Amino acid sequence: MPYRRTLAATLLLATALTAISATAEAQPVRIAIMGDMSGPYADNGGPGSVVAATMAIEDFGKTVLGRPIELLTGDDQNKPDVGVAMARKWLAEDKVDAILTFTISPTALAVQPLMTEARKPHLIAGSGSADLTGKACSPMAINFVYDTYVMPKAISRALVGAGKDTWYFITVDYAFGAAMEAAATQFVKEAGGKVLGTAKHPLGTTDFSTQLLQAQASGAKVIALANAGADFSNAVKQAGEFNITSRGQVLASTGTTINTIVAVGLQAAQGMQFTVPFYWDQNDETRAWSRRFMARFGNKAPTFLQSGAYSATWHYLNAMKAAGSTDGEKVMAQMKATPINDFQMKNIPIRADGHVMRPMYLVQVKTPAESKEPYDVYKITASVAPDAIWRTPAEAACPYVKG
Repeated sequence: MPYRRTLAATLLLATALTAISATAEAQPVRIAIMGDMSGPYADNGGPGSVVAATMAIEDFGKTVLGRPIELLTGDDQNKPDVGVAMARKWLAEDKVDAILTFTISPTALAVQPLMTEARKPHLIAGSGSADLTGKACSPMAINFVYDTYVMPKAISRALVGAGKDTWYFITVDYAFGAAMEAAATQFVKEAGGKVLGTAKHPLGTTDFSTQLLQAQASGAKVIALANAGADFSNAVKQAGEFNITSRGQVLASTGTTINTIVAVGLQAAQGMQFTVPFYWDQNDETRAWSRRFMARFGNKAPTFLQSGAYSATWHYLNAMKAAGSTDGEKVMAQMKATPINDFQMKNIPIRADGHVMRPMYLVQVKTPAESKEPYDVYKITASVAPDAIWRTPAEAACPYVKG
């Protein structure tokens, strides 16, 4: 009898452990995606980044390591406190495995320490602060798209080299704008140019008449817009009303997105020059993926933030599969050890400090006569190699990267 009771207990315990193991294996892998879903930057990333990340999950097969993949989404309203509260809930209650941010830089900078503490990957696909892979870097973070150092560098050097050597900035008054202006100022001066002044404005400005009149009166050859989203759109439209470009001044951007150019219209934006990490009509692969995206997103072409959401999600899932684990540190190590290969990036390495060493492209906005369809808006004028455009490890100065 004792033997039978022991055997029965053993069988019951084995059955229970098997059930527990099966339940654990069935727990979904959760990726949370955070950004502006309804405010001034919603069209840059917003719901379109959710569509792109969903496409990556579907292309991957909707499961990894035998577990279903779930995508959680949240609107941080461009408020760091909202983003931090959301991230805390995702990590503590929803047990997310990674968070993807395409939010404003102050929010991403506030969320990053939480990801470091939780040892979960922070996939940056739109937050621009160079500090995210610099002085505020994390061993758990990778920046897949751009930063406030790389975007202004190529265009500043190109325009000063073409004789456009005096600049005036119109800058959004928070970390993103300040960093863009500071970087562009550095590159303008290094190339032999001069900055004549700057005019700040708050996020969500609708009337740029004061700033534009100051820039126009400065006599600068280049008026550079260090802003984005609705702010950028309003500034460009009003610059057209002031006939700024027709009077000989060049309108440049330290970084903008295709949806913004389309919203402004080619009549107002034609001739503008800036840097982009991705253009939908670049080659056969980018066109094929973008047509798929457009079919699911109201025929709107993807921005580089939205294409970045796909790449971040795709690379993360492939790394998890290769690592054979959902452990954040193991997956992060695999991500950094594996070059990115997808529809827009080929054999692109990731540095230890989280820099994705992708090339950048100088573009010029087409004239209305040159455009053949609604999102046919750029001419790629040059490709800039990664080593010529990104900070060196010493310049990035990530504290946890030795040497």
